[in-house]
Amino acid sequence: MIPLPPAAARATAVAGSAIALAGTFLAWTWTDEFPGNLTVTGYPGGLQVLTLIGAALTALFALAGYGIRGLGWLTPGGTNSPVRLLALGVLGTTGYAIGAISYELGGLVNLEPGAWISGLGALIATIGALGLPADQGYDHDENPNLWGRIRHSLSAPEPGRAGELPSWAEILIIAAGFGTGLYVFAYGISTEYSELFIGFLIIAAFGFTAVTRAGLLKRLSALTAKHRNVTLAAAFAAAICFPFTQTNDQFALIGANILIFATVALGLNVVVGLAGLLDLGYVAFLGVGAYAAALVSGSPQSTIGVHFPFWAAVLTGALASLIFGVVIGAPTLRLRGDYLAIVTLGFGEIFRITMNNLNGNSGPDVTNGSNGIPNIPDLEILGFNLGVPHDVLGHELTRSGNYYLLMLLCTVVVVMVFRRSAESRIGRAWVAIREDETAATAMGINGFRLKLLAFALGASLAGLAGTVQAHVSYSVTPEQYQFAGSVPPNSAFLLAAVILGGMGTISGPLIGAALLYLIPAKLQFMAEYQLLLFGIALMLLMRFRPEGLVADRRKQLEFHETGQLDVPEDKPLPEGATGVAKAGA
Repeated sequence: MIPLPPAAARATAVAGSAIALAGTFLAWTWTDEFPGNLTVTGYPGGLQVLTLIGAALTALFALAGYGIRGLGWLTPGGTNSPVRLLALGVLGTTGYAIGAISYELGGLVNLEPGAWISGLGALIATIGALGLPADQGYDHDENPNLWGRIRHSLSAPEPGRAGELPSWAEILIIAAGFGTGLYVFAYGISTEYSELFIGFLIIAAFGFTAVTRAGLLKRLSALTAKHRNVTLAAAFAAAICFPFTQTNDQFALIGANILIFATVALGLNVVVGLAGLLDLGYVAFLGVGAYAAALVSGSPQSTIGVHFPFWAAVLTGALASLIFGVVIGAPTLRLRGDYLAIVTLGFGEIFRITMNNLNGNSGPDVTNGSNGIPNIPDLEILGFNLGVPHDVLGHELTRSGNYYLLMLLCTVVVVMVFRRSAESRIGRAWVAIREDETAATAMGINGFRLKLLAFALGASLAGLAGTVQAHVSYSVTPEQYQFAGSVPPNSAFLLAAVILGGMGTISGPLIGAALLYLIPAKLQFMAEYQLLLFGIALMLLMRFRPEGLVADRRKQLEFHETGQLDVPEDKPLPEGATGVAKAGA
């Protein structure tokens, strides 16, 4: 991108990173009115920490390009593109910090020398990184424009096959990977102000892309595929540790709500990702489960006036949603495409309006109308009251932490159901229906019955999550279950979580749901523009990564050129070769 000798470019990137890192140990502003107290010399805080981490990683990856022993494992794939991405991330984070300080405090005059030093160092590192050669050469007939050169400079080759390691070493690498992921996720949730969260998003996005281009994620994926049971256990253990890393109950509550959102998204993934049925009213099944659990919760405002134990309430919510799924799906699943989407959208709105009208005036008094069912009591399971803090191994587990662990158990159950279903004969039939229903029917697959099964299974999984959501939020109201709104979960956000994460995968909807819930929860000041930004993000995703953040092999082959011909070339047989003879010849 910038004509520099490779050696000089690498040295410039290392020097710039060192300068940016040194600047974080100096004050960035003179007043503590800016969040994070960036006035202290010798002790980085807030946005300074993000710049420090990004600069250190940039220098480390740049030094790996020298072939230093002990650093070669960092770049099994691309060598220079990770440096470019990390340098851009440091420049973006530091530039954002400088801009935020100037905007909130009233001008550049409020910046101290540390901010200027880090900003200059980040700029020098970026110039050096852009001067590094591309990791892949151009084709002979390729003459790209500026945008093509930028994209090419950020691409990297696939990592080679890793050498064999002892099983215990591979398991330790998997544990370290999940531990790092837990730390990053916990840090993102525990950011206490929006400026720090935006900086975290910038450096995390560039850092994740850099690690991917370096080939580290591919190597970790190969290990997790080899040790699948260990991977699931490590993921579960890391998730269990999350509430013990939080000192603020609000952050544990965000984690619990993320799991509720993610579990419902996984249920929708059965319908959309596996069976290919576009359901725009899916949030109604979550509402059915929540209302069923609220009615049997023993709440003083419940019109039924009964109190079921938790296991019975879960079965009631899941069964009610399953029945509604069958009742709605039976007459509508003979439709396809847009027609099915319109019908399911209508069902979602009918559910919300019906819950509003069952108020004793417009209809029977069942749901208290727009007032909903408040004062839902906390759950008590085997004498363990989830509404009361408990001391576990010297750490206080709050109410939100209790519900987080309960929801984590539900998520594990849903993941197991999804995984078993996807790998079964029924799951393969769903995929066949998704790809081409006419061809699947011609091969003897009963399309209607299997689509109804997917609809019922997805509905029951949403009802399972709804039973827990009712107790977490203390109340259920009709307005919680809309097609689109500023607060998830709603049908639009659930569908976006599946598409953003990657249809038909397990980890995709979990990641998509976490992002779509966490970002609005942290950026409250952007609530008015949330749907606008949401639409822009989806358009960018469809343009640059239509298969989603986590895509299966089928989607990658579908959306990206592989250089493989759809029909083999018609080449003549080599001299002396024998072709296929005609029958009877």
